[in-house]
Amino acid sequence: MSDRSGGEVNPPLARSTLDRAAHRRADPEWLAQAWAGARVLVLDVEAGGRALVRTDTPVPALVLTEADDLPPALATEAMFLGVEPDGVPVFCVHTALAAVPDTRPAHLREVGHLLGDRDAGLFTTALALTNWHLRHLYHPVTGEPTRADEAGWSRVDARGERVWPRTDPAMIVLVHDGVDGIDGRCLLGNNATWPSAEGKRRFSCLAGYVEPGESAEATVLREVHEEVGVPVADVAYAGSQAWPFPGSLMLGFLAVADPEHPLRVDPAEIAQARWFTRQEIGVALAGRPVDVDGARLLLPPPSSIALFLIHRWFDGHC
Repeated sequence: MSDRSGGEVNPPLARSTLDRAAHRRADPEWLAQAWAGARVLVLDVEAGGRALVRTDTPVPALVLTEADDLPPALATEAMFLGVEPDGVPVFCVHTALAAVPDTRPAHLREVGHLLGDRDAGLFTTALALTNWHLRHLYHPVTGEPTRADEAGWSRVDARGERVWPRTDPAMIVLVHDGVDGIDGRCLLGNNATWPSAEGKRRFSCLAGYVEPGESAEATVLREVHEEVGVPVADVAYAGSQAWPFPGSLMLGFLAVADPEHPLRVDPAEIAQARWFTRQEIGVALAGRPVDVDGARLLLPPPSSIALFLIHRWFDGHC
């Protein structure tokens, strides 16, 4: 949740009000009855997983459709997301978005940080589950085609071999120098794979996937050393959020390093890395230009946990 004054209590995509009611997923009779009075989130997979959001409200809100207003055939493919606090079940289906006045199609990246807790949780869960289905059309062991089962929470092949949704754990870390005040500095990098923008350059926190047999904290030490050649200490967990693009769980950390230690970037991973003062970050957060070797500094997008970590450091919550 957010206090809506700029101070984020949780990462933007780590908010939800939904009871997932997992015990209902294998109850076809209950699911059939639940569909009759359900609210349904429609995702247009052909449009990259966009959903309709209202544009006539102060805070963008998801448009949910009554199940009775949808073609009956969609019920067999619906994914059960859970039950709302008022007791109404919520499902997700994949089909083209209808034309609804005062709405527009939007991607989770665009609006996740603007949505209320309920809608942020619904959209994040639906997109994460959708992306898992799209990438698991065949069983990883048998090689047989799979079909969705258990209201979208598993896939099964003709032999009855089943697979369940998985997420890939990844760490992301805001490295800073431990200094308070405007002269305190944080270390950000420009990823080598990011597209270039004329006159602009995006810098973000360092990140990487957790490898087999590795803890998230060990990943922080390894990835920072591999990407920029800097040793870190005082690794502190700050929060996590799903990042369903396509299916990661981002584990956020803060860690301390010495700005005097030489940077040694891995050019396959990082195009440029540098230390920024808290004053520079404050200017960028305010929407004013900060020059980085002739380009304007861009910070991470608002729906990312990276910007959440930058705010945590900037506000002194390290």
